[in-house]
Amino acid sequence: MMEHSITPMAVKKENFARYEFKFLLRAEKRIRVENEVKNFMRFDGYCHESLDNSYYVNSLYFDDPKGASFYEKVDGIKTRKKYRIRSYGETYEEGIPIFFEEKVRYNNRTLKYRIPILEEHIPLFCDERKILQVGKYYPGIDFVDRFIYQKLKNRIRPRVKVLYIRRPYVSDYDMNFRITFDDSIKGLKTDSIFSHKKDFWKLSAPGYTILEVKFFRRIPAWFHRILQKNNLERVSISKFCLGMEATGQELDLS
Repeated sequence: MMEHSITPMAVKKENFARYEFKFLLRAEKRIRVENEVKNFMRFDGYCHESLDNSYYVNSLYFDDPKGASFYEKVDGIKTRKKYRIRSYGETYEEGIPIFFEEKVRYNNRTLKYRIPILEEHIPLFCDERKILQVGKYYPGIDFVDRFIYQKLKNRIRPRVKVLYIRRPYVSDYDMNFRITFDDSIKGLKTDSIFSHKKDFWKLSAPGYTILEVKFFRRIPAWFHRILQKNNLERVSISKFCLGMEATGQELDLS
């Protein structure tokens, strides 16, 4: 049978290098902190008014059968990486952006690499029998080659989908400083980023908001004062790990 020809995709790799600090807030403190942040920052351009100036973040995370990425985070390994497919909608819609990403942690510094991918190519990333086609559609991209290697060597595969609502703030005075409030976090054991098995969703950290602070060199002095005023302390928390725990996969890693 004749094979279909593969046309390489013309995509541009995006690189992000920054620090990411996280804080866990109960509802009352979240309201207080956000009200103070509003005096210095504004919503970014991707917010949806229908979601109260927020948007969905939808991520399908990969891990190997032994949960190496999960346990590297739990054990506090300083240098680690994970792979995910990410989109920004609860369900698939025509034209919705979809990205394949590698996220690397070096001590406190976070590096992220991503490329846009087509919806019809998602199964290629998930099926080890088709994984070599990924390299043909997206050639010459170093982190894609690393993913293919991990897929073949360690059999990494989709483990959990994590969905949450994000309200993002950006600064007109420091383009590298960004704050997000993430809540309604839930996980689903699935191999599809756009699955519809809503009955199987498991809530993660109910009643809490994860405040993420992202910056390149330093935190502004005004935000330091907000941290001190509200007695905020950094926490080591991962939405990927929350999703794995909520869906019972930290115990059942078969």
